[in-house]
Amino acid sequence: MRVIICGAGRVGQGIARRLAIENHDIVMIDQDTKLIDVVQTELDVRGVVGHAGHPEVLEAAGGNDCDMIIAVTYSDEINMVICQVADTLFNIPNKIARIRAQQYLQFGYRQLFSREGLGIDLVISPEIEVGDAILQRFSTPGAIMSVNFGRGDVQLVAIEVLDDSPVLDTALDQIQGLFPSLSARIVGINRAGHVFAPRGNDQLKTGDTAYVAVLKSHSHRLNSIFNRPEPEMRRVVIVGGGNVGLYVAKGLEKQTGVRVRVIESEIERAERAAAELSRTIVIHGDGLTRYILEESDAPTADLVIATTHDDKTNILISKLAKQMGAKRALALVNAPELAGLAREMKLDAVLDPRALTVSRVLMKMRRGRILALQSLEDGAAEIAEGVTLDTSPLIGKSLGYDDLPKGITAAAVLRDGEVIFASSEVTVRANDHALLFYEGSMTSKVEQFFRVSADFF
Repeated sequence: MRVIICGAGRVGQGIARRLAIENHDIVMIDQDTKLIDVVQTELDVRGVVGHAGHPEVLEAAGGNDCDMIIAVTYSDEINMVICQVADTLFNIPNKIARIRAQQYLQFGYRQLFSREGLGIDLVISPEIEVGDAILQRFSTPGAIMSVNFGRGDVQLVAIEVLDDSPVLDTALDQIQGLFPSLSARIVGINRAGHVFAPRGNDQLKTGDTAYVAVLKSHSHRLNSIFNRPEPEMRRVVIVGGGNVGLYVAKGLEKQTGVRVRVIESEIERAERAAAELSRTIVIHGDGLTRYILEESDAPTADLVIATTHDDKTNILISKLAKQMGAKRALALVNAPELAGLAREMKLDAVLDPRALTVSRVLMKMRRGRILALQSLEDGAAEIAEGVTLDTSPLIGKSLGYDDLPKGITAAAVLRDGEVIFASSEVTVRANDHALLFYEGSMTSKVEQFFRVSADFF
């Protein structure tokens, strides 16, 4: 696809880096000459210096022959104008805009982005995406990450394999027999940085990260087979009272028995948080200062969440809180190299906001009836939920570990409101919602499974 990315900042570069791996033809627009020099040097993209909302700049970037435009500049309003110009003057078929201000996203104003309005096909709100991801992690404290599929009925969780796990050195196709009442399936493994879709005779090793699809109602039982206690999450400290921190605090206030404290260094943000939160104590101060963390009771907290705008600060806050006694710590980290460092520092969870945005973009780009998608391990693997139409080559195939092409593992099938976990006894029918984990190299194969054939029309 020919893609124009407007905004060469951190998010724009993250999207470009991921799409360049898939050999898309990418042009980036930004007014900052230095940023354009950086992306042209480090990424396989062409750069254009200028205001992306100006028609002549979009034309110079190839707007007349473009399949998708992604507007991720610093300004919501500029992103809207870019998509409007792209639609009206260049008839670009797919338009994606990052919108941060929650006022635009209120339910009564959704028609603003419709075909009759600005004609934006997909709106991405980083604050909501990240906030929901943090709340999801809160509900699965034993996991490194988790994401929902199938209207929330199925979760994909990543769990570290410890040396006392009952499933160590057991062939994956035998695990279901050991735990017959647990609706779960191991679909992916990260071993020493190598992510792969396992076969039936593969075994988990100490230090692996196991990607497990599990029925949401069984998620609390999953920890038992990995010998991971599920800690009680009652006391939470959030460092950073910006849009993300405020969103998370509001979400946690709705949960019974959870006590939340927010630390914010900027007085205006602290005052805003105090005004909008009803059951949360807001502390004005630097979250990297010991006495401020002590004042917030971080040393006795069940979870400390660092959501400031700076990756390094988030990592240091999380590490300091853990040293002071906090049971768990979660840090927002955008830079891939820093995310790896955070894991080496034994933080409990690292959340990459950029990966959430990239996942939404990729879902829009994927061919076929793909309903949901999550990019994993910086693009090394993905998990997708798609519809198997009558013409799908997946119809009639069984879903055992060794039944699909190498590099693809089936997690589950959602059929008539029921979740059926994959096995060699389960075969795919038309109109199933199939949940597949796959290595990055198998993306085109998975797209074929969910493709719409010409014969369908």
